[in-house]
Amino acid sequence: MPPAPVSAASLPQSPPAAIVANQHIYSDYYDEEFVRAIDENVLQLLDRVWFRSELVGFLENYPQRNNPDRPLIFCSNHSGMAFPWDAIVALAHLYRTVPRPNDMLRPLSAPLLSQSVLMNPFLLPNFWKRAGCVDATTLNFETMMYYNDYNLMLYPEGVPGIGKGFNRKYQLQRLASSIVRLSIQHKTDLVLFSTVNGEYLNPGAYSFEWINKWVRKIGIPFLPVTWLLIGIILQPWVFYMAFPAKLTFVLGSRLRPADWTDRPFEELTREDFVALTERVQGQMQQELNDAVAKHGQKPYRWGELWQRMKENWHFFPFFLPPFWPLLFHEFARGYAKYGPKYRLRLSGFGTTLRLIWRNPFVLSFFIPVLGLIPVAIRGYRKHRIGEKLPGQG
Repeated sequence: MPPAPVSAASLPQSPPAAIVANQHIYSDYYDEEFVRAIDENVLQLLDRVWFRSELVGFLENYPQRNNPDRPLIFCSNHSGMAFPWDAIVALAHLYRTVPRPNDMLRPLSAPLLSQSVLMNPFLLPNFWKRAGCVDATTLNFETMMYYNDYNLMLYPEGVPGIGKGFNRKYQLQRLASSIVRLSIQHKTDLVLFSTVNGEYLNPGAYSFEWINKWVRKIGIPFLPVTWLLIGIILQPWVFYMAFPAKLTFVLGSRLRPADWTDRPFEELTREDFVALTERVQGQMQQELNDAVAKHGQKPYRWGELWQRMKENWHFFPFFLPPFWPLLFHEFARGYAKYGPKYRLRLSGFGTTLRLIWRNPFVLSFFIPVLGLIPVAIRGYRKHRIGEKLPGQG
């Protein structure tokens, strides 16, 4: 159900007219049943076997709002040089475990992820927005602060966080000061958590800003310079793949930047917000270092991976990355045809052939060189690359 319209009478602080006009972002494309169904049919299998994610500290003391009229702002580091599986897995795991519906997180995501179909997993149109993501623009962030059906989640490093390269793994890039500005303005806390082992989803990939500058023109946030580039040419599905890193999410501190200054919000300058954000970044970096020292020394846990594969052998081979395109496309086909009650059934080699028959486009992901042509055609159809969104700096 879409949220009730924002009205000045229902809020302790009336929103500006631009925010009232922008409230459609709450429900644009968002499909709560889609979130539940893709988690049950696809993401639980990938998480159970491949990523084996673990929440540390969330279940014991899940953060509750200090200001009941405003969402909490959850902040984490991003994984360098990998497709954002870390965010997908974190949100799916939290979706399954949060105590109450309004404890769930709605993510603010880089606009590049939604401006072309290519940057959606295996070319599923509007995947990010259907799953609840909102383009991370200043106006959208400010608008979401008036919507407390969910909490907010963002990666304040932005695109530089995912394009920083393996040589800068676990090194936080500059954080957006908007997290501090809106935290103080709306009197709501920042909740930090560390994403550990995500750097090993695509290890050994390096980043060069002059290359990234050019690939952004075609809607790709960064180009990982790695031997896997050859793999993408020979097998296009490799563009979306991830190595089996055990993703671990460690709940950190709860920060209240408003307590760090005696000056009222209206008198704070840009320089003040930058200084306060640097303090947040220092705390995040220290907690990330501690989390990596405790949970990141064996990023793959090969023995655990093999055990999970044996336990889920009847789902073989669909938990392996080459078969993920089939999973996502068959789910999308079944959901479009049968709705939220659709159930994906996976068993045996015959299932693979049946899914290919139903989803012939998936073969494009396995055709060397020439397969890139249909992938690119579908990936860039009706793209919005280069389009400046309202409130985007």
